[in-house]
Amino acid sequence: MARLTNKTALITGAGAGIGAAVALLFCREGAAVTLVDADAAALEKTTRSILGEIPTAKVNHFVANVADEAQAMAAVRHCVDTFGGLDILVNNAAMRSYSAVAHARPEEWQAVVGVNLVGSANYCRAALPALRRSGQGSIVNVSSCYAVTGRKGMGLYDATKAGQLALTRTLAFEEAEHGVRANAVCPGSTLTDFHVGRAQAGGKNVEQLKTERKDTSLMGRWATPEEIAWPILWLASSEASFITGTTLMVDGGLSIM
Repeated sequence: MARLTNKTALITGAGAGIGAAVALLFCREGAAVTLVDADAAALEKTTRSILGEIPTAKVNHFVANVADEAQAMAAVRHCVDTFGGLDILVNNAAMRSYSAVAHARPEEWQAVVGVNLVGSANYCRAALPALRRSGQGSIVNVSSCYAVTGRKGMGLYDATKAGQLALTRTLAFEEAEHGVRANAVCPGSTLTDFHVGRAQAGGKNVEQLKTERKDTSLMGRWATPEEIAWPILWLASSEASFITGTTLMVDGGLSIM
C-alpha cells in the first residue's frame, strides 16, 4: 500500500463520486493530494472524510471552475507551492447535458466543451511544466465508455469525452520526450452520488436505481466508484511506466455488447 509514496497528485472533480474515490485511494497509497472542484462544500466533505480515515494524509483542496484557465493555473500553483512539485494529474471533472443534438443550443455546447474538453486542456497546460520537472509525470484523463459506443440524448457529453481520447493520444506523442505519460480511462455505468441524487429527485430509491443498469454491462450491475479508482491508480503509478497513449475500458464489458 505504498505505490505513490513521495508522489504528488492533483485531481479535478474530486468533491464526490469517482474523483473522491481516487483521492482517498491515492492518499492510502502515500501520495500528497490536492483536490479541485467547483463545489466548496463537497471539497470540505471529501477532505474531512479522507482525514477521518487517514489522519496523517497530506491532502488539501482548492475551489475552482475547471473551465477557467486562470483558476487552473492558480490551483496548480497551490499544489506545487504546498507539496513541492506535481507528478500526477487526473482530469476527472465533467459536466453533463441531456439535450439531443438536434435541439442543443450553441451555449449548451460551449458550456459542456468548456468543462469536459477545454477544462482538461487547461489543467494539462497548467500542470505540464511541473510534470516535466518530475521526470515521471503521469496524466490520466477520465473519459467514458460512451466516447466509443454512442447512445441517444447525450451527444454533447459523449462528443467531448471522445475529444478527451484524442487529446490523450496527442499528449502521449508530444510529452513522451519530456518523460510524461498520458492515458485515458473509460468508465461504464458507475453508481455515484450524482446518480443517486438524480434518482431520488425523480422519486426512485437506490434499490430501484440498481436494477436499471442490468443491461449496460456483461456483469449486469453498476460499478462502484472504487472500481474505477483502482485502474486510475495503476495507470498513474510506476507500475504502468511503459504505457502511454492508451484507452482503458473499465465498463464491465459494455463496449463489446
